[in-house]
Amino acid sequence: MTGGSTRLQGRTRRLLGVVAVAMIGATAVGCGSGSGSSAESSGDGTVTLEFAQWWAPELPAGSFDKLMSEFTAQNPKIKVKLLSGPYASTKQQLVSGAASRTLPDVVGLDGAWVSDFAKQGAIADLSELMAAAKYDSSQLASQIQIKGKTYMIPVVNFVYPLFVNNDLLSKAGIKTPPSTRTEFLEAAKKVSALGGNVKGWALPLDTAVPNGVQNDVMSWLWASGGSMLKDGKPDLTGQGVKSTVEYVKSLNDAGVIAPGALTMKEQDKVEKFSTGQVGMVIDSLAHITLIKKNNPKLDFTVVPIPAEDGYTGKRGIPYASWGIGVAESSEHKAEAFKLVQFLMDKKANAQLSTLANGFPGNKTAEPDFSTSDPLFKTAFDIYKAGYPANEFVGLPKSEDLMRSFDEQLQLALTGKQSVDDALNKAQQAWAPVL
Repeated sequence: MTGGSTRLQGRTRRLLGVVAVAMIGATAVGCGSGSGSSAESSGDGTVTLEFAQWWAPELPAGSFDKLMSEFTAQNPKIKVKLLSGPYASTKQQLVSGAASRTLPDVVGLDGAWVSDFAKQGAIADLSELMAAAKYDSSQLASQIQIKGKTYMIPVVNFVYPLFVNNDLLSKAGIKTPPSTRTEFLEAAKKVSALGGNVKGWALPLDTAVPNGVQNDVMSWLWASGGSMLKDGKPDLTGQGVKSTVEYVKSLNDAGVIAPGALTMKEQDKVEKFSTGQVGMVIDSLAHITLIKKNNPKLDFTVVPIPAEDGYTGKRGIPYASWGIGVAESSEHKAEAFKLVQFLMDKKANAQLSTLANGFPGNKTAEPDFSTSDPLFKTAFDIYKAGYPANEFVGLPKSEDLMRSFDEQLQLALTGKQSVDDALNKAQQAWAPVL
């Protein structure tokens, strides 16, 4: 990877819902104070930290507030003001806050933002904070580093398997979920042939939030052991990426992709799957709770992402993280790191990963399979059989890279240019960045 980044294979979770600002022990306000630190101090020495994240809406109602209550019980001089909202709006707030150095004290991070935020001086060097707190970092499963300094700690890690609507596949006469690209195309055709508004697959390619390039396009490449990089440089014109894009185009040409792909966001994809409008989606385990809440009767399972026909090696599986960082502008970094420490504690981390249907960021923590959804264990088995893969994490301007690729892909899918032209132009756009 470039930029000295540790290769945590991850990237972050997506949300449904409306911006919800929740707060523990204080009245909620906007994201950031507008002048440096967003923490508040009271006369008795109590500090209130602002913590912006998109996690709470993805968890069972009230469960994250309960965790924060446990933290404040252990640290009575620290209160937490939760700023909770969907991924897209949280991202917009944090990107703006990073540029103006008005980030909340503690921030949920997507690995794709870390390089840019660190370069802007918006997030603190966690290596220094860990040293000051005499924190044992050996318990961490991974850290995101740039030039040897840690800027993000993955709190909960997720895999992105293929979600399959069992009822739709059964109605289409498909007895087992697809395991190869050819099987997937055939299954998607048969599901689409059911008629009505049902399609085989959903592909979100909205350029405003271009994570579909990572989760829904490059995932096909990684599932077959491929790479979009060669010696740290882009390899978009190589056979691996070319085969992947040609395959996605074949799905589009076959008419099996849900309409509106070019402006579809991730939450739209999840909604279409929840309502039975698509038979299959590549999605985060973090959405299991939301899907079951939205449609308790939906019968679905998770399986590995199909690989190229004849591929027998280990399958890469998209891997994402709820990362955490501390604002460089915070006047209460020591207290902010106490909250980070709490969330990475063996007990709290196991609790949070179980609630989120994810895997712990503390390598000594173990999720409780006995109380979690059975699909969590299924996904864990998929994860163990393959390897985590997300080459965008830690890349500079990774969202811009996704966007430029997305723009060229859209032109190829709509017949305005060839796949070769699309990949050549994307390669030219990426080369100066990497």
